[in-house]
Amino acid sequence: MEYYNLEQPEELSKKEKEDAMGAYLMMFAAMGAGLPLPIINLVAAVVYYFVQQKNSRFVKFHSLQSLYSQLPTTLVNAGALYWTLQIFFFMNLEVTDPYIGYLIMAGILNLLYFIFSIVGAVKARKGQMYYFIFFGKLSYHQVYKVRAEVDKKITNQPPV
Repeated sequence: MEYYNLEQPEELSKKEKEDAMGAYLMMFAAMGAGLPLPIINLVAAVVYYFVQQKNSRFVKFHSLQSLYSQLPTTLVNAGALYWTLQIFFFMNLEVTDPYIGYLIMAGILNLLYFIFSIVGAVKARKGQMYYFIFFGKLSYHQVYKVRAEVDKKITNQPPV
């Protein structure tokens, strides 16, 4: 497989570094706005990715990595919200040990996600690549892999 060269920090503009950092910081703003609804983070990340998609590969990589890394956190948070609503409305507020364990696991996952996102934002602001576990490699392959150019020449034809 062939890959595009990685941009070096001195080759990146200040705007590119700030846009890449914004991919991680977007999550904090979206979380503040949509705290009861965990899906808001994911929607904000998808919108940010598509807005930044036309920018440099560096910005696209960090936006995609931020988006991918939000998927498991969003699913776990949505599960916690669903389970909490079930307990509140249908189980007479009966809290079980598996529920408490799930909440602890969700809290640890969110804490790890915050830490990785802050580190990613700082590294992106410095113009450095930072690879999350699994998601970093996946994003790198998605963004930097050289794809065979497909002849997309479109020719208009008269009606038949």
